[in-house]
Amino acid sequence: METIDMSSQNDYWAVISFVLYLSGIVGIGIYASRFSSRGISEYFIGGRTINRYVVALSAVVSGRSAWLLLGLTGMAYSMGAQAVWAAVGYILVEVFLFLYYARRLRRYSGVRDCITVPDFFGERFKEHASIIRMVLVFIILIFMVGYISAQFVAGGKTFAAGFGLQAETGMWITATIVLLYTMIGGFLAVSLTDMVQAFLMLISLFLLPALVIFDAGGWVAITDELSSINPSLIDPYALTIGAAIGSLGIGLGSPGNPHIISRYLSIEDEKQLKVACLAGTFWNIIMAWGALFTGLAGRVIFPELSMLPGEDTENLFPFLAQSYLPPFLFGLVVASIFAAIMSSADSQLLVAASSVVRDFYQKIIARDKQLSNRLLVRSSRMVVLVLVVISLITGFFAEDLVYWLVLFAWAGLGAALGPTSILALYWKKTTGPGVLAGMLSGALVTIIWRLTPCLREISYELIPGFTAGLLATIIVSLFSSPPASVEKDFKIFAGS
Repeated sequence: METIDMSSQNDYWAVISFVLYLSGIVGIGIYASRFSSRGISEYFIGGRTINRYVVALSAVVSGRSAWLLLGLTGMAYSMGAQAVWAAVGYILVEVFLFLYYARRLRRYSGVRDCITVPDFFGERFKEHASIIRMVLVFIILIFMVGYISAQFVAGGKTFAAGFGLQAETGMWITATIVLLYTMIGGFLAVSLTDMVQAFLMLISLFLLPALVIFDAGGWVAITDELSSINPSLIDPYALTIGAAIGSLGIGLGSPGNPHIISRYLSIEDEKQLKVACLAGTFWNIIMAWGALFTGLAGRVIFPELSMLPGEDTENLFPFLAQSYLPPFLFGLVVASIFAAIMSSADSQLLVAASSVVRDFYQKIIARDKQLSNRLLVRSSRMVVLVLVVISLITGFFAEDLVYWLVLFAWAGLGAALGPTSILALYWKKTTGPGVLAGMLSGALVTIIWRLTPCLREISYELIPGFTAGLLATIIVSLFSSPPASVEKDFKIFAGS
């Protein structure tokens, strides 16, 4: 197999296929614009009318982002079969979310008209609603800006590795496209494009590793070569206890990331969540295995890190595609990477915008005023624009790998919102002060742990952050009073 020269990356057909994909995405945004302009519920959660399969695929791909195609493939390249535990962690947690967590949240949000995650906490703990909303908006904006920035950085890498553009130029293009269809089409456009992106990602993660493995002589040849390089590359149990806990613990971020949770709020009927669970889990498993096989096969084809562009493992997936596929298919694979990036960036933008418009402006600043739907939607679109600009500027100064940028933001949100939301849904003694303590403790411990090298070497920051948020919520709740509406709330959760 002869590697194609990087100068040929601007091949006409590769560019054509990529442009066709982008045109379709923007077209979906224009199509959804009329529906999303009806009101703030339509703009942020699709008016609770989203189909179960759309919810399933949208939840899955928005949660994986560039981390799956660029980060997990690079992780498998470096760590080998041990990387499987990162996928096992989030897949198991998201099965629980679909089958149990989401049902309670959807019931409650429908009865109490909750459009956002801060809405849920505000209704659940009304006596402390304003301060909880303000703290949540602050936490969401801090981590979401970093999260969105990571997607823009990944977009820049994709254009650099795929078409030979400067990474900075690629970041500008990524931000512009995401801005266009998200600002115009809202949640419906985001969900529909996520479906298209899910299929592109699945095809790429099946086709590319299959071709590479076949070219290398089959899976047995791949494992034999990996074993000769380093026997631990084919041993999924070679992790230390700390590394295993850290990898499995990645899944703890799912119940705390609002761009995933908002999908549960949008589904048309809670009874459809079982089917959504089956569809989403299938997609999660297939894509995870595709990413793992790509990383393992890529290590055989490019055994030395110096053989990858920029000596960066996150360039493995596009570089393999450029080396093995004809131009038109290569363009589609680059589109699939771009799809993974956009499926998270658009969702995160909507979550961040909703926290500003719904939870800060409408519910706190203008709570005594009657605001028109037209004003709220227009304000939401302007906030999306501002957030894109801020995230783009932040991205230009980002020095970390996309993998760790994403995992840091994933950890911060997971530690702040994960334990508090689970306890709010399942434990009657949870209180407003307890939730505040949990959110602040989870976020602060995550940040401190990440910024302290000796602590960072012990485990992934989500584990101590989640633990701190859980313990703080429980301890403070035991010394404060639950809301007066707790019995009514739990009747709603139970569906009675």
